[in-house]
Amino acid sequence: MSDDSITRIAHLSDLHCGSPHFKADLLERAIEEINELRPEVAVISGDLTTDGYEREYRIAKEFVDRIECEDLIMVPGNHDSRNVGYIHFEELFGSRAQTLHKHGLTIVAEDSSEPDLDHGQIGRNRYQMIEQEFSGFSNLNVFVLHHHLLPIPGTGRERNIVYDAGDLLEVLLRSRVKLVLAGHKHVPYAWHLENMFVVTTGTVSTLRLRGHGRPCYNVIEVGAEWVRIYRKYPFEGQEPIIGFSRATHEYEKYGLGAAI
Repeated sequence: MSDDSITRIAHLSDLHCGSPHFKADLLERAIEEINELRPEVAVISGDLTTDGYEREYRIAKEFVDRIECEDLIMVPGNHDSRNVGYIHFEELFGSRAQTLHKHGLTIVAEDSSEPDLDHGQIGRNRYQMIEQEFSGFSNLNVFVLHHHLLPIPGTGRERNIVYDAGDLLEVLLRSRVKLVLAGHKHVPYAWHLENMFVVTTGTVSTLRLRGHGRPCYNVIEVGAEWVRIYRKYPFEGQEPIIGFSRATHEYEKYGLGAAI
């Protein structure tokens, strides 16, 4: 546990190593900041690479290996599954699905990518397993995938939301998941749906940005009674995104939109 009995999760996404828009100094700085924070868990929700090539994966691994934390959770994104890239993911990082029961958390991470397609899906054959992984624990339940489950403002026409989003949302709500972490559109945002919070982060290390967006990553602080999520900008500080009560689900949302 961290100081004051707070568990911290660093959430990065969309590194895009190998892209002409990739900025190594941003990723290096983010990793330095994360290591200073000393989180219990780091989550990387996909798109480590641009085209899924082995060379790009090896660049990504050099950076990922520098992250200092007790547990690392990773899933591939749609870019990682291009050109049969998911094979390199498995060779260098292990399974494309992971479960962690630790630090007062249950984190279930699933690969939502499809080879050479930008859209994503989980698939009904995995629903029962997801529910089983969450059952029997009194932890804070967290689900991780690359693609977003709900449309994100400021991202244009919705083309590649998770194909089975409706069914998956029902599975997660039934499993009493409190937090969903994703990436994909390079736009950080937070939704509240019933008793669940769906939070995306932006790209941490590229300049493929929409509007006035900036490279960023998220930090989640989990206390005994509350969860607070911050957006951090490499070199540039942080700002709150959303905070909510674990018991009542009352929440306050910042940034895009007024406080709720």
